[in-house]
Amino acid sequence: MTTTDAPASRPELDAPTPEDLDAFVGRFVTDLAAVAHAATVVIGDKLGLFRALADHGPATAGELAAVTGCDERSLQEWLSAQAASEYACYDPTTGRFHLDAVQRTCLADPSHPAFLAGGMTVVSSFHKDEEAVREAFSTGEGLPWHAHHDDLFIGTERFFRPGYAANLVTEWIPALDGVEAKLRAGTTVADVGCGHGASTLLLAEAYPDSTIVGFDNHPASVEVARQRAAETGLGDRVRFEVASAASFPGAGYDLVCIFDALHDMGDPVAAAAHIRSALAPDGTWLLVEPSAGDRLEDNLGLVGRIFYSASSIVCVQHSKSEPVGAALGAQAGDARLRAVVEAGGFTRFRRAAETPFNVVLEVRP
Repeated sequence: MTTTDAPASRPELDAPTPEDLDAFVGRFVTDLAAVAHAATVVIGDKLGLFRALADHGPATAGELAAVTGCDERSLQEWLSAQAASEYACYDPTTGRFHLDAVQRTCLADPSHPAFLAGGMTVVSSFHKDEEAVREAFSTGEGLPWHAHHDDLFIGTERFFRPGYAANLVTEWIPALDGVEAKLRAGTTVADVGCGHGASTLLLAEAYPDSTIVGFDNHPASVEVARQRAAETGLGDRVRFEVASAASFPGAGYDLVCIFDALHDMGDPVAAAAHIRSALAPDGTWLLVEPSAGDRLEDNLGLVGRIFYSASSIVCVQHSKSEPVGAALGAQAGDARLRAVVEAGGFTRFRRAAETPFNVVLEVRP
């Protein structure tokens, strides 16, 4: 007679308890509602409906239609969706909708650091690109930045700019050793991976005696950045060129900046090495990256949820589309970032500042 060992327990295969099942269904339905509502936020933002409601004050759908030129019946449903998601307030006694102070700030004021609506435009691009990203998952060949829907480029500028406007000149630059004095006296700065130029223009506006050059390998974004410079009257102290992080021209820069872009690059070590060669001997690399711990378990929260999802669709895919394909991802963490910059020839690396969403690193030769 022979005996066999009992199969190992597999708790993950056990039937869920009713309580656990109810809890997960509740989380899923909450997420489903948020994803469904996101499209209405993008529509409202692009059509200026939040801004119009903020400017007009309490309004019925008909009154909002009169000032926006949009269809009244569609607006009634849109306003109802905002009220149901607490993105607007509804007064049943008057049948009017309005934005309270917080809603106005986050949804209708792009100049405020807490403006959030642009983030929904970023996420809308994920769904529009789902088929192409699904193919990239199958082939492992990645998906380059330029192949994404325009909503990604537009949303990235509008979502990130308020945070840069709130922190770049007031907190991040002063946190760097000796950099602010150089900028005020007049020097040359390279903003690498500048996109539509939001950070570049903020630097140019704050430091009129310095020359700021924005580089990006996406020609369409560079064209938009040039338009932004013309619109703001900063064309005499800023310029934009198409170039990659590993080959942008110039040398002797006192400051090189990369904002939320190193982790997207196929070969971040090559970028770091080129930045090292382009810096003045006592120059500084300002590296801003998404906030993350070094271990996966450190990042299993709300911020990690956002960045891992975005990284799955955009960051890792772009990196894999380029030579080397390092695919750091948007939750790289300080240890992996330090390894990259040290491999590029840098010896000093410190966390100079941070926000709930970003870590600000000072990198020196």
